[in-house]
Amino acid sequence: MKPKILVVDDEKSIQKLLELTLNMSGYATIQALTATDGLHNALSYNPQLILLDLGLSDMDGRRFLQQLREWSQIPVIILSSHDSEETKIALLEDGADDYVTKPFSTGELLARIKATLRRLETSDIASPIIQSGNLVLDITNHTIFLDNEELKCTPKEFELLKLFMKYKGKVLTYNWLLKEVWGIGYQQEVHYLRIFVKQLRQKIEPNPSRPSRIRTETGIGYRFIM
Repeated sequence: MKPKILVVDDEKSIQKLLELTLNMSGYATIQALTATDGLHNALSYNPQLILLDLGLSDMDGRRFLQQLREWSQIPVIILSSHDSEETKIALLEDGADDYVTKPFSTGELLARIKATLRRLETSDIASPIIQSGNLVLDITNHTIFLDNEELKCTPKEFELLKLFMKYKGKVLTYNWLLKEVWGIGYQQEVHYLRIFVKQLRQKIEPNPSRPSRIRTETGIGYRFIM
């Protein structure tokens, strides 16, 4: 079965281009010209990935993302003409998995789609459960439990925490982490890493601004080297 990609963009020319490109590359496309239709289609069709434009007619793309994240962790790649670092940081903090600036090459977009979907398919059959203290990560089911309560995490947060727990106590480099979680070509996107680590700390630590027992046990008390 072809992976389903939902394209939420009110420009019909972009929709046509993406439909042609994605279909030729082995993906099935679902289209939405408005945010309302996009949220409905995300619920109805459960796509593997969403391509989201920010400039929608009925709702700001950021608001769309915030509403989606209230009930779904479907990976989202933002498509936008805004290329400021502040905008990218805000969208990543709201739960976006990646950000592609318009105009973009279809080759770059396809590479980022493949990298995002590949992370979802990756599983460690030999060790499906990683446990550290009161934190349990289930690789097969892509779930995380803290004190027996399930945490809501995005796919990128899950992959990042998995690496921290798997290689607890080891020195991890920016470049290696970015390549492992986001793929080749992301080694300079250090702000991605800082944002997602901050989000993880807020979810698993009682006081993220101060070192804690949880941080030490889970491996988020890491050391970075360039």
